[in-house]
Amino acid sequence: MRLRKLLTVLAVAALPLAAAPASAAPQGHGDAAAQGEGHGSHDFSLKDINWFYGMIGVKEGVQPNAFWRPPGMPAPFGALLLNAAILYLILFRMLSAPITQALKSRKETIMRGMDEAAKMKREAKQQLREYQDKLDHIDEEVERVRREMREAGEAERARILSEAKERRARMERDARLLIEQELKAAHELLMLEAGKAAIAAATERIQSRMTGADQQRIADEYLAGLRQSAAGLRGRL
Repeated sequence: MRLRKLLTVLAVAALPLAAAPASAAPQGHGDAAAQGEGHGSHDFSLKDINWFYGMIGVKEGVQPNAFWRPPGMPAPFGALLLNAAILYLILFRMLSAPITQALKSRKETIMRGMDEAAKMKREAKQQLREYQDKLDHIDEEVERVRREMREAGEAERARILSEAKERRARMERDARLLIEQELKAAHELLMLEAGKAAIAAATERIQSRMTGADQQRIADEYLAGLRQSAAGLRGRL
């Protein structure tokens, strides 16, 4: 829409410029013919310029004045200046805000780019100083890295050895405990087997040496003990 208005304004402002040569042609041609017939060539001067006659337009049978001019008189130069001034004013009014905004945005972009460039330059200088300082102390840095790696290796070696010792001690304790438990179980099993064997041997020996009288005597003693126990229980009741 704004572009269409701008083209319309340009077309309206260009009408006097297009009409001026056409309206001036008959006058110039007649003057040239008259001059050819009478006095020869005529030099152009500032007096031949229409400065302000006919600012509104062309009209038949009028004397040249500020508003109207007779046919054949060229367009007033003042109208061209006025149209140009109006055109420039309209263009200024229409384009000043976008141009100002564009220039402002462009300025802000340039300033932001300059600030970013300055910041990057400062950071680059800082990094350059750091790198230069590292380069100046590269031998010390290498020695420091070697020392740290050596210390880290020794610490790792000590940690591995400590863990291995702890693991070995734990395995030895577990093995010793397992052996003690196995020995204890074997000792108890041996004692049980020995007891069973002794009882079996004593039983067999007693049975081989015991006679019928011995068996009768043991039975009588057992029955007598039962009678005494029963009598004691009855006495208590």
